Amino acid sequence: MRSNHFSGYAAILGRPNAGKSTLMNALLGSKLSIATHKAQTTRHQIMGIYSEEDCQIIFLDTPGIIQPKYELQKAMMRFVEKAEKEADVMLLLVDLKRSFTQQERDKKNTPNASTELVDHELLGHVRSQHKPVILVLNKMDTVPEEWLKKVQGAYEEAFTFAGIQAISALEQHGIPALIDQLKTKLPKGPAFYPKDELSEHPLRFFVSEFIREQLFLNYHEELPYSATIEILEYQESPEIDRIMADIVVNRNSQKGMIIGKKGAAIKQLGIQSRASIESFLDKQVHLELHVKVREKWREKEHMVRNLGYRE
Repeated sequence: MRSNHFSGYAAILGRPNAGKSTLMNALLGSKLSIATHKAQTTRHQIMGIYSEEDCQIIFLDTPGIIQPKYELQKAMMRFVEKAEKEADVMLLLVDLKRSFTQQERDKKNTPNASTELVDHELLGHVRSQHKPVILVLNKMDTVPEEWLKKVQGAYEEAFTFAGIQAISALEQHGIPALIDQLKTKLPKGPAFYPKDELSEHPLRFFVSEFIREQLFLNYHEELPYSATIEILEYQESPEIDRIMADIVVNRNSQKGMIIGKKGAAIKQLGIQSRASIESFLDKQVHLELHVKVREKWREKEHMVRNLGYRE
């Protein structure tokens, strides 16, 4: 490898629903991270590999930063801490739409109210690492330009960033410019992975994630947050992959909700999950889903770890 090759790890950090997974998919030009309109969809550290002739960037998509309340959320925050430690550079993703909406709400309720523009708790995560941080202002297409400038100015006063980029991850605006900024912050070195690889996660991992994504899209309220996926069997063949998976729920009352009347809900979940998996694998899939109850699994550390939430 030539001496002018650059490679390194870039952690994507931010609040739930800020657009981290959408950003990673846009950066890679491929769907690796599941993304829904609901907060806390991402539970693991998702690794995606971006390669060009002269560089390789290993992106680490992370769960949204929260104050954890139970064991599953504690495990999620450990994934965030792991990504912060591994990163050569950090992308701090700020949701412009969220702060603008809050400002409009504050003005309506209290005309003279002053909306906090800077998320100081979020800044604390990157400040303590003493690494280059690029401020990424997301959802620029949803707010007035004056608001973008106002938020950017407030963050610039609060912290010294290695770079700043306004983007729309959903519309893929500003993505090439963000990659160009990232390249300048990477250390010199050879590629860590073959240039044609997109991730080191096994297929089982992505299959479970695509099923879990459909849980978020098909069920309401607490149910998707109380469930996880366990792949029991994965048989690969040239013509068709055969997959058997359990949907693990937190309480016995949730089992019937997943299955639905005469099995209609789980049948629809299976159809949509299979379509996502087949699109990802580019081959035919036979998917068999069952529901298993593990009482209060989210609150029990050994169950959380046994179900795959370990660093």
